[in-house]
Amino acid sequence: MTNRVLVLRKLAALREHAANARARRPASEGPLRSDAVLRDALALSVLVAIQEAIDIAFHVATDEGWGVPATFAESFDLLAGHGVLDEGVARAMAAASALRNRIAHSYASVDVDRFWRELPTGLDAIDRFADGILRFVGP
Repeated sequence: MTNRVLVLRKLAALREHAANARARRPASEGPLRSDAVLRDALALSVLVAIQEAIDIAFHVATDEGWGVPATFAESFDLLAGHGVLDEGVARAMAAASALRNRIAHSYASVDVDRFWRELPTGLDAIDRFADGILRFVGP
């Protein structure tokens, strides 16, 4: 059985970091090119929000006895397969986890154009993921 308190704590952190990312996102990508501190702060908020989602997905999948996912993407697929998320959210979160990987493993050389393009979709996916998880564990 899923540890509801743990998941709700992680959801709160996820939402906080997603809100921070939205607050830090400038109106255009220009400031991201010229302001390394802003770029780093935004990237870190996005990375932490997505990591919280991954952690939640792994917790739910394993706590419910659905197996231990082999990949981040598989964790979201497992949740979709059990009705926690819809397939579109699972696909979007798989793409968000790829964004997380690019930030984490290429931190010093984040492709600003790609990051800028993927950011709105990633933040939307995070919100939809959080809504699905909240429906599953209850408020």
